[in-house]
Amino acid sequence: MAHTRHFTETDTHLFLEGTHLKLSDVLGAHPAGKGEGTQFAVWAPNAKSVSVVGTFNGWRPGATPLSPTSAGIWQGFVPNVFRGTSYKYHVEGRNGYVAEKADPFGFLHETPPGTASVVWQLDYEWGDHEWLSGRKDANALEAPISIYEVHLGSWRRKADHNNRSLSYRELASELVPYVKEMGFTHVEFLPVMEHPFFGSWGYQITGFFAPTSRYGTPQDFMALIDSFHRNGIGVILDWVPSHFPNDEHGLGYFDGFHEYEPADPRRGVHPDWNSFIFNYGRGEVRSFLLSSAMFWLDKYHADALRMDAVASMLYLDYSRKPGAWIPNEFGGRENLDAIGFLRRLNEDVYRAHPDVQTIAEESTAWPMVSRPTYVGGLGFGFKWDMGWMHDTLQYMEQDPLFRKYHHHELTFRAIYAFNENFILPLSHDEVVYGKRSLLAKMPGDNWQKFANLRLLFAYMYAQPGKKLLFMGAELGEWSEWKHDGTLDWSLFNVAPHAALRLLVGDLNALYRADSSLRTCENSPLSFEWIDVHDAEKNVLSFLRKGESERQLTAVVCNFSPVPRENYRIGVPVKGFWKEVLNTDARQYGGSGRGNFGGLSTVPIPLHGRMHSLTVHLPPLAAVYFRLQDT
Repeated sequence: MAHTRHFTETDTHLFLEGTHLKLSDVLGAHPAGKGEGTQFAVWAPNAKSVSVVGTFNGWRPGATPLSPTSAGIWQGFVPNVFRGTSYKYHVEGRNGYVAEKADPFGFLHETPPGTASVVWQLDYEWGDHEWLSGRKDANALEAPISIYEVHLGSWRRKADHNNRSLSYRELASELVPYVKEMGFTHVEFLPVMEHPFFGSWGYQITGFFAPTSRYGTPQDFMALIDSFHRNGIGVILDWVPSHFPNDEHGLGYFDGFHEYEPADPRRGVHPDWNSFIFNYGRGEVRSFLLSSAMFWLDKYHADALRMDAVASMLYLDYSRKPGAWIPNEFGGRENLDAIGFLRRLNEDVYRAHPDVQTIAEESTAWPMVSRPTYVGGLGFGFKWDMGWMHDTLQYMEQDPLFRKYHHHELTFRAIYAFNENFILPLSHDEVVYGKRSLLAKMPGDNWQKFANLRLLFAYMYAQPGKKLLFMGAELGEWSEWKHDGTLDWSLFNVAPHAALRLLVGDLNALYRADSSLRTCENSPLSFEWIDVHDAEKNVLSFLRKGESERQLTAVVCNFSPVPRENYRIGVPVKGFWKEVLNTDARQYGGSGRGNFGGLSTVPIPLHGRMHSLTVHLPPLAAVYFRLQDT
């Protein structure tokens, strides 16, 4: 049995100060000694009384009371309560409020619609030592990072078992080899933390210290992460410090007072999601959130945390009408408490785990999101490039006849591409709520739709920045993602869907192997336009550059359905340029137009360069040419 410890004076000081990183060690339920029982501790500073109710005492309020200690903590030892016991806290507020609350620090909760917590321990024998010792390189800013974004409940389902989701252990045997075969470097899970409403996709969390029990136990989830690590694949967890749901058993109005959220709804309630917002100005709440973040890194060996809806944290007027928000002390709209919290969080994470990353989903032009705090940044490692995603999809959805009027939507990114360490996301948010699947967004007949999607993927992999694809995109699904459904695996061996999946695998392999496509991705040294102005022909061409002057790839994208014969581009180095990727190749479902393996330069100056290539450009296709060593 694990040894448990009481809340000390040091704990109290750090907790109130907002700097405690290990609250899960001292709050919550901890089986103690040699099987004598369980130590319980919960924060309820405005409670009149708190008792533990559960299967062990017939859920009788007051039968097992806890004692108040410092800092609003109630704690007590309950004999003969062991692992697997369901429980809640019966909380009576000073104002007459009475509720039964799940444990904010519970390691496991009942499977929804059940709302009780379950006494549990986190013992597990990890086998990922080799991964952990080398993940600094796999997670580095300079590393090739290609992410497969997954909703665990709908990736694949068991048709012969009432269409149920796969368990964590089943995912370890099916998802892990699939991600490895596809060549992704990382997998990212939509939030796995316990959430009552399945339709929230995990973004309305009640259990900030528990993986959802829908798919198994904490140990089962550890085994899934362990399996990814043993196969050389990093695991990114979505984590939601921006809001939490108003379910009665959750954190809101915890003891009859607003402990976790600001009391004023202009600060404390999120208008879009009708959920509570954390009170980042309160030390105890900051300690709660900091401890949650560190918990997933410490106990579950997560390699990165991706933080949802950061913009909603940064702005006090986010999604609010005039008069429905309260300015900060200087009259501005910036949430100073949230800014301070995010900076502190990133500093603490990188201090404890310099080999992991934090990732911000931040949808505005807030400056220096992924820059260090000591130069005024927020301190994240990466930021999602939502602008690139929006502009690129808007362009791709245009009929090619009109794309020349939207050329700027492709070229605008170059102005800001290196202001942050960007991840290029084609995420779950783009294939739901009537937005259509990526394939269905594409214009034209079926052949053109697939050609456009192949072009989109190749264009993304050629751009500087890390890559992210939501599950199903690689299959070319026709239908939108449905969280209560499954991917359309009937497409797996059907041409041209299988051909599209082959292309994604080849793009991953090329991205990981070719230094010109992955070196210096966060630096303007990695990118140079060849011709940015050919809107009339819907063609865009640019160079990707590695560390040496001969590590060069020329990328030419033809966004029109018209083949361009003898299309000339200027290049800076004389020699043979090998065609290393052509999305119109027959194996990808294309028409097979190409350049016979590569091209030699001719001494005709163009685009400010002394040499040029005469390219045969297939319709709706991207072609990569890599300079060959002589």
